[in-house]
Amino acid sequence: MTHTLKRTFAVLLLAIFGSTILYNCEPDPDSLGEQLFNQDAAQGKETPYELIAYNIDNHDSIRSDASRLINLLNTQGTSTSIGVLGAFTENKFGMQKASYLTQLRMPTDNFDFNGPNAKVDSVVLVLRMPANTADDTYYLADSLKAPGAYDNNDFLIGNEKVPVSIEKKTYPVRKYGKIGGSSNSMKINVHEITTFIDPSSKTFMRSNVSVSTGALLGSAVFDGNVSSVTVTKKSDNSNVFTGNLGFRMQLDKDFFQTRIIDKKGKPELQDAANFIRYFKGIKISADETDKYLFQFSANDMELIMYYKYDKTDNGVVTRPQTSLAFNLGAANAHIGQYEYNRTGSEVAEALKISSADNGDSKLYVQGMGGPSIGIKIPESTINALKDLYQKDKAGIVSAKIRLYVDPETWSNKHSVAGDRKFTILPADDKKGVDGELVSSAFTPDLLAGFTMYYYNKSPEYYDFVVTKTVKDIVETAAANKTLLINPGSFVKNSSGSLLGPKYTTRAFDMNRTIFTGSLDKTNANRAQLRVTYATKKN
Repeated sequence: MTHTLKRTFAVLLLAIFGSTILYNCEPDPDSLGEQLFNQDAAQGKETPYELIAYNIDNHDSIRSDASRLINLLNTQGTSTSIGVLGAFTENKFGMQKASYLTQLRMPTDNFDFNGPNAKVDSVVLVLRMPANTADDTYYLADSLKAPGAYDNNDFLIGNEKVPVSIEKKTYPVRKYGKIGGSSNSMKINVHEITTFIDPSSKTFMRSNVSVSTGALLGSAVFDGNVSSVTVTKKSDNSNVFTGNLGFRMQLDKDFFQTRIIDKKGKPELQDAANFIRYFKGIKISADETDKYLFQFSANDMELIMYYKYDKTDNGVVTRPQTSLAFNLGAANAHIGQYEYNRTGSEVAEALKISSADNGDSKLYVQGMGGPSIGIKIPESTINALKDLYQKDKAGIVSAKIRLYVDPETWSNKHSVAGDRKFTILPADDKKGVDGELVSSAFTPDLLAGFTMYYYNKSPEYYDFVVTKTVKDIVETAAANKTLLINPGSFVKNSSGSLLGPKYTTRAFDMNRTIFTGSLDKTNANRAQLRVTYATKKN
């Protein structure tokens, strides 16, 4: 154990047991192990115990509607949501492809387009990227363009091109997948959706949802970089356009002329209920199957239609340009759509032979609907701990599930291990509607405010804290439930409180990890329960 981990462990013990020490002079075996802090009375010992660690097949499906794409909830009740795009293939987990489905609405009912003879100039879809917390930069593509067009330092303002200065700042994006060379460029497509999305239907809540698509509305190449653009007039240095960080794609203006503007005054634009059944939404997807995954900020996405119309002032007709921003907000359905091809992959073979009774040799865990890890503490282990507690007056002061990262796991130097986050939850007795293991409560340890896990870099392992969980089983006959380990972290509100056990970032977590399982009893790095207990000296 590293010095830092030892120090953290000592702080954890003090936080757990400090208040009990204040009120007990003569320690009892059920006093949460405070004997460790009385050097004349007790001694501590860490002992490994067997457990059963196995793979859980989630059938590549997860709830991924707007209620599960939440990354943060602010004080106004508005969430920061994350979508994932891209595709990546490797031999451990196979192919994973992420697309995004969303409805859109007109800004108001019976929109009149400001006047007659409206004509579309351009339509732009903007994907805003979340902060890259490692470098405090943002995601963007190199294909950013302002409304209209600019070329050779000329910028179109109304009907006039003026000389401008263009300042562009570019940063590398953090990807998950293949890096460098031709892998940087990935084609992104936008299609019309022709299936009505009913957000109240369970069919449209899960990641393996199937929808039909119609017209290709636009394509652009995302080059793996993030940029911002500022355009200023050369004549007076005034700002003409600021391209906030985002990936901008030009869409088919003729489609929007026919489907939107030409429907002015007709039932299709009468109200939102009619509109979402007429224009059912858009699908954003990668054209390839083996590049990389990246995230974008779903709440900040924009779809803007720029157009001109007739305006008459004192008998003079002009054609001013204006814009219409479609409503892509919370009233619409949003779904992360994930596709997998596991054929020939290592995880596919492992899931075929997975055993919840005997455990597995390797553990595969993947976000966005991939497999989970199940942990069972066998009755033989619980009975051994009960014997120590009852016969030897041993008090448990620490219990943790140690999982070693498998040394043969797929790795990528651009996919940082520190990005990995995990949750651990007790499984409910009753399964979910799709037969999946679900959790409706936190572990007793998390409820008590204990750190969920510790990470050790070399050798690489994670220690999941289950001290109170195990103590409750051993000392108070609490239920010995299966524990579920998944990628992602718990979602918090702006004050730092957790929203609840079902609210995690698992639905858009791009990471995957392989751990050493519990099946091979000759492997010193197998999954184990490590318990530290103290007994009174004679």
